[in-house]
Amino acid sequence: MIETTLLNYLSRKLSVPVKMEKPERPFGKMVFLERTGGSGWFLKESTFAIQSYADSMYDAAELNEQVIEAMQSMDELDEIRSVDLNSTYNFTDTVTKNYRYQAVFDIKHY
Repeated sequence: MIETTLLNYLSRKLSVPVKMEKPERPFGKMVFLERTGGSGWFLKESTFAIQSYADSMYDAAELNEQVIEAMQSMDELDEIRSVDLNSTYNFTDTVTKNYRYQAVFDIKHY
């Protein structure tokens, strides 16, 4: 399952917690994965929004860059065909006042 593959991969590559379920309030630095779409039978395509949380906007932006760098080498895994950065942007949560950046990736996988 691509969600598990991505969770395990980023957990190995990053020095912060990587989660698929948001805690009620993120504390410190963390990365949250959310699959936002997908298609395909044999060669599948999945879209993931990866949110980088931190206590400052600078730290969230820096963590976002670490996520992007890690994702660029994800195709080293046998089940991954390609990883393309779709977009990246400041996505600070105005309700909770949590600093976050978001990077959206299109992943082709088996």
